[in-house]
Amino acid sequence: MKYNRICQILGIEKPVIQGPLSWLTDARLVAAVSNAGGLGVLGPNAGLTAETAVSTPEETAEKMREEIRKTKKLTEKPFGVNLIPTPENDIWTPPILQVIKEEGVKAVVYTGYGDGAIITSLFNELKASGIAIIYRDINPTPENTRLAEKAGADIIVATGFDEGGTLPGTALGTFSIVPLIADSVKSVPVMAAGGIADSRTARAAHALGAKGVFAGSVFIGTEESRVPQSVKDKIINANGLDLLLFRTLPDYYRSLPGKLADKLVSMDKAGASNEELAQTMGGLRGLR
Repeated sequence: MKYNRICQILGIEKPVIQGPLSWLTDARLVAAVSNAGGLGVLGPNAGLTAETAVSTPEETAEKMREEIRKTKKLTEKPFGVNLIPTPENDIWTPPILQVIKEEGVKAVVYTGYGDGAIITSLFNELKASGIAIIYRDINPTPENTRLAEKAGADIIVATGFDEGGTLPGTALGTFSIVPLIADSVKSVPVMAAGGIADSRTARAAHALGAKGVFAGSVFIGTEESRVPQSVKDKIINANGLDLLLFRTLPDYYRSLPGKLADKLVSMDKAGASNEELAQTMGGLRGLR
């Protein structure tokens, strides 16, 4: 993939990025992806559990530093960290970004949501630090794609409604959103996300205009994943018709069946609000 632009931008061998997946990532998984030639990415709660979770931005940043250093011991290849900035009163991004810069991480997956998601000053700070920006809007549109490109995004991720976990609010499938976003940019390469799990779906994404793939769920079932084997088995043995869909914040969520997921579907059908569903989910939201 010597001449693939995503590989050139990120210094990787294969145009594949592992989605941050919030709690489900750790140094072992991220290093394995990077050692295989892709870009592993640490999620915002990488390496943490319910027992080791912390509550302040500063503590969270230091936990991220620990996971970054663990990753460095397992790979000399590039890897990234997820940022989820907010335009107002963002107390979480500054300490995490400081750690990213101090530890020499050279790529971030910048997750954008809502009005003001593209923060020009943050883009400028990342660019000035030599950090590649992989911009992934929760609700990708031609408008926010062009804004991200203008602000300095190095790579754009076009996410379809086919994905697992947290879903876009606009129910456009991967086959619809990828060419729409690819046609919206002038020069920035676009990656496809949502339902990509093998060589067939990767080739389809390329035919739609994507220069690489951004995948999350497929990595949960790997040997290096930290999730229990029982969950891996459920993923491996499931197909798209087995999955459950329900509303929550910010919009929708797709999950394997289970006690909590079944309860959330029942609440949704009974007319519970997105806020009530999100409260019931607790910290299990945000898998992307």
